[in-house]
Amino acid sequence: MRRVVVTGGSAISPIGEDWASIEAALRARKSGIRRMGEWDDYKRLNIKLGGPAIFTEPDYPRKRTRGMGRVALMAVASAERAIAMAGLTGAAELQGGRCGVSFGSSMGNVDALMDFTSMLHNHDVQGITATTYIRSMPQTCAVNIGVFFGLKGRLLTTNTACTAGSLSIGLGYEAIKHGQQDVMVCGGAEELNPTGSAVFDTLYATSTRNDEPSLTPRPFDRDRDGLVIGEGAGTLILEELEHARARGTKIYAEIVGFGTNTDGDHITQPNKATMEIAMRLALESAGIGPEAVGYINGHGTATMQGDVAESAATYALFGGVVPFGALKGYTGHTLGACGAIEAWTTINMMNALWFAPNLNLDNPDPACAALDYITGDGRRLDVEYAVSNNFAFGGINTSIVLRRWR
Repeated sequence: MRRVVVTGGSAISPIGEDWASIEAALRARKSGIRRMGEWDDYKRLNIKLGGPAIFTEPDYPRKRTRGMGRVALMAVASAERAIAMAGLTGAAELQGGRCGVSFGSSMGNVDALMDFTSMLHNHDVQGITATTYIRSMPQTCAVNIGVFFGLKGRLLTTNTACTAGSLSIGLGYEAIKHGQQDVMVCGGAEELNPTGSAVFDTLYATSTRNDEPSLTPRPFDRDRDGLVIGEGAGTLILEELEHARARGTKIYAEIVGFGTNTDGDHITQPNKATMEIAMRLALESAGIGPEAVGYINGHGTATMQGDVAESAATYALFGGVVPFGALKGYTGHTLGACGAIEAWTTINMMNALWFAPNLNLDNPDPACAALDYITGDGRRLDVEYAVSNNFAFGGINTSIVLRRWR
C-alpha cells in the first residue's frame, strides 16, 4: 500500500482564515460566535447565535463565479490556498488525470434553493437562471473546485452532514493509498443560514444564551444548553509520498489510518458502540494500538446526547489518559466543514507542539466519561499520532489517524 501525506492545507473559519490568525484565537481563547441580529425576524426561532466565517472573498472574474453560491466560493478559495501551499498552482499535473477532488457539504446554496421555492409557490419561473441548480446542488463544492482548477481525475462528493469534510479526506486517502490517484484535493464547506439552525432548534438542541455569545457552545460542560451553527471551509492536499518527494515539496503530516461506519439504528440519536468501532477501525488501518495515540480531537457538539455518547465511546477505547480537545467551543458547529477544519487545525497543533484548551469547559459534566480534557491555557505535547473524530446525523461515524511528520 502506498503512503499518503499532507502537502498543503487551509481553513476558513469563524476565528480566522489562516493558521496564524486561528492559532492566535485559540491561544487567546477567543470565541467566533456572534449574535445574529438579522435572525430576530424569524418567529419561534429560539437561537439567535451563529459563527460567521472570517472570509476575504477573492476577486475572481464574474464569469468564473456565476455557478458558485457562498458555500462553493469558500470551498474554491480554501482549495486555492491549499494548492498554493502545496506548490501546485498552475501545475500541469493537476489536469493530468491523476489528481482528483473529494469534497462535501451538507447542502448547496440556500439562496438558490429559495428561487426554486419561489417558483413553486408563485407558479412563475422568474428568478430561475442557468446557474440556479449549479449553485444549489449538493455536489456544488466538488464540481466547482474541479472546474475551477481543471481537475481531470476522480470526483467524489460527500453530503453527509457533520462528516462531509472528514469522509472526503478518508475517501481521498483511500484513492491514493490504493493507487487510483496521486494527488487529491479534499475537504468540506458550509455556509451559515438560519435554516441550518432551525433544524437543530426543532430538536431542542440549540443554545439560547443569546446575550452571552462568548460563553456558548460548551462541549462536555455541565452547564451547556446546546450547539451553535458556524460556517467555513477546510481543505487538505493529499499526495502519495514518493510523488511529493519527487517534487521536493514540504510535508506537514501523514495520514496513516481511516475508519468509517454507520449505526444502522437511528438517524439522529448517536450510538456509542458504533462510534467506538469506527475509532477501532481507524487504529487497525494505521497498524497501531490506542496506547500510541497522544491526542484526540473530538467532535464535541455541546449536545447532551452527543457529548455523553462520544465521551463514553472514547473512554471505552482509550481510557481517560489521552489528552482530549474539541474545537466547536471556538467555531460553533461548521457542519460539512468541521471535519476538514479540525483535521487541518490538529495537524498544525501537532507541528506547534501545543494543543488548544476546550473553550467554555469549566465544569465537566459528570454524565460524560472522565477523559483527560485539556483546559486552562492549553497543553504542550510532543505527539507522534493524533486522532480526529466526527459523527453525523444518519449515524455516520469517521475517524482519521494523523502522524506528525518529522
